[in-house]
Amino acid sequence: MNGLVPIALFVCITYGFTYSIKAVVDGRMRHQLSQGGVSEDLLRTILAGEGQQRRLASLRWGLTLVFLAIGFGLIQISGWTQELTPGTIAVLAGAIGLGQLAFFAISARFIHESK
Repeated sequence: MNGLVPIALFVCITYGFTYSIKAVVDGRMRHQLSQGGVSEDLLRTILAGEGQQRRLASLRWGLTLVFLAIGFGLIQISGWTQELTPGTIAVLAGAIGLGQLAFFAISARFIHESK
């Protein structure tokens, strides 16, 4: 269990660093687009597309985490919590897969309606 703390710390620092770099680059790009004589319609379209991508990313993670929670609930109800078995991993992998498939179905419908 002690080995998980350094791994989790590394993942958190890496994610924070990556997100910070992405935020700076996106901000600079937006600033250069607004100063560079780009038409207002093009800039508005780019920003609207980014907003839709953020909403879809939130939908993807929300559905995935809900289905993962359902998978953990099924494991708890079934009593498989004593040890890690291939069956418990299969339930969790299946739950994550169902979350991704649900996202695909909902996002395809959402994108089709917006056109």
